Amino acid sequence: MILEQIATGGCQSYLVGCDDSSSAALIDPEISKIDHYLALAARDGLRIRYLIDTHTHADHFSATRELARRLAVPVVMHRSSAAPFVDLRIGDGEMLLIGQLRLRVIYTPGHTSDSMCLHIDRHLFTGDTLLIGGTGRTDLPSGDPEALHDSLFRRILTLDPETRVLPAHDYKGRQQSTIGKELATNPRLQARDRATFVDLMQNLNLSMPTHVTEALRTNMSGGKSVAQLLAEAAAKVPFMALEELRARVQAAALGEPGDDELIVLDVRERDAYEGGHIPRARLLPRGQLELRVNQELPDPTRRILVCCELGQVSTLAAATLHEMGFAHVVALDGGMKAWRVAGYPLNSGAQS
Repeated sequence: MILEQIATGGCQSYLVGCDDSSSAALIDPEISKIDHYLALAARDGLRIRYLIDTHTHADHFSATRELARRLAVPVVMHRSSAAPFVDLRIGDGEMLLIGQLRLRVIYTPGHTSDSMCLHIDRHLFTGDTLLIGGTGRTDLPSGDPEALHDSLFRRILTLDPETRVLPAHDYKGRQQSTIGKELATNPRLQARDRATFVDLMQNLNLSMPTHVTEALRTNMSGGKSVAQLLAEAAAKVPFMALEELRARVQAAALGEPGDDELIVLDVRERDAYEGGHIPRARLLPRGQLELRVNQELPDPTRRILVCCELGQVSTLAAATLHEMGFAHVVALDGGMKAWRVAGYPLNSGAQS
């Protein structure tokens, strides 16, 4: 068996492959690591056949849907998952065949209602059901401490004590444990009585994960995160450096030969624009872009540079203009905040 563990901050993903058939499954992939997963599979001579989420994640953005689009392979989740993009819904005791390997599902609700663990050759991919030195929390949507108690003590903790525990998260740099070690040392597993365990889980007082609302929305619906939208937009347009634009602005101010065809388009709101903008920049707030573009930018062949405060809204706006037929649009790398910090020239007041 080929096993690659990929860490992304506190998240853990796994590429599991069969030596004989060169087929593989990718478990709990994270959106920022797509190219890394594909490179690993290519390096090991593996073809990914299944993309698996052990549950609906609340603390990172799943890459299963995007990878499924690229690779034309199924997204796999437990049959209780509400995600509409799941291609293959699997139940307790069922298996996925990965060449000569058999990946068996153990349904383990508690952290979420769709949580499952995956058992193969004395390896247990536990998702967030069992962590190293902890367990999944039960205070997020569909969490249930009583169900988690049953999933732990009646299901996975009855496996061979030498079974390797491979969780979906660890924030202390640990890679694996065993069932036996967790039974002996995991503080939450010492509360084996159901009522004691439930009381413990209900009084953890944990902080909410970063981006929890956005992560749940995208992972449950198949929608896109803000970071994904920005990455897709950035792939569609080129950028101009602050120094390059400053040189063009200075040349224009001195009456030197320059790029008179370049339109600097400021897509911030009016008060931000009037507080300080690049000389000769035009104002067209992002919220009005599609409605006013024909009036403000009648010539789609003109070169357009789009700027905003931090460089993110302008990237989205530039990509929108590109999709609307403006072939020579670029975004300012860094935004107006970086322009001000650099001490570059500003005009203030209303658009002349």
